[in-house]
Amino acid sequence: MILAVWAVVIASALWGTTGTAATFLSSDVSPLATGSATMAIGGALLFAIAARPAARAIADPRTRRWLLVGAIGVVIYPLAFYSSMSLAGVAIGNVVSLGSGPLFAALLEWRVSRRPLTRQWMLAAAIAISGVVMLAAGGHGADSPVNPDEVPIGVAVGLLAGASYALYTFTSAEVIARGHSSRATMGAVFGLGAIPLAVVLAVTGAPLVQSISNVSIITYLALGPMFLAYVLFGIGLRRLRSSVVTVITLLEPLMATLLAVAIVGERLDPLGWAGLAVILLGVTLLSPARRPRLRAPRT
Repeated sequence: MILAVWAVVIASALWGTTGTAATFLSSDVSPLATGSATMAIGGALLFAIAARPAARAIADPRTRRWLLVGAIGVVIYPLAFYSSMSLAGVAIGNVVSLGSGPLFAALLEWRVSRRPLTRQWMLAAAIAISGVVMLAAGGHGADSPVNPDEVPIGVAVGLLAGASYALYTFTSAEVIARGHSSRATMGAVFGLGAIPLAVVLAVTGAPLVQSISNVSIITYLALGPMFLAYVLFGIGLRRLRSSVVTVITLLEPLMATLLAVAIVGERLDPLGWAGLAVILLGVTLLSPARRPRLRAPRT
């Protein structure tokens, strides 16, 4: 259990560097190119290291539907995530995208697994939603490099990222619960998602190869926060509930915020800091408000 927790902690720390690293790409690189490149390359690598068990998982009629649905989340997530950070800033984009993940994960468990929503969960969700509203209403100071007019749109796109993140986390847990290894599951879901993402990359990715700097940054994003982080993420998901995993990953927006302020130069106004704190409080309260999921024994 401790190994699983630390695996997710390290993965979250790597993810926390993505937004700051992406700011060093040239201005002609779109967030769609960044997201599709990192997830397509990383997804292909994840499939490559687990090709046979991943193929068995895809061929398994008990899990094929879950993998296809999860792949939809894999496709949407990086495109929405990097777009959110581009519009709302690294700090706010990260917090909304990852902070809303546990909320959507609980809604999926309620709708699909028929797990009831408790009063404590509803209170925690209301707190988290209030924080999102505070971020959308303001957030960045006057000397911040982020355009405040684009923040509400970035928050909305961040919610889409949170929903898609919860989708592939939830469906991956369902596949693992049906007897497939975390390695096979990660390879299958990200390998399937890499196919349409490669198409997006082919359309938008030309500026990525026009400088050594861009290539270096994308290589880091694909091998570190994508490939290595998701190998570690799979280890954690094997032993932990998807709802617990999404709470641990709150370390990502914490690190992302610190890097955004210290390196990128983002400046949050009091309303922004308050909104961040309220979201983190609400999401922290979500975990104990929910019951453990029963898992089928692994073969």
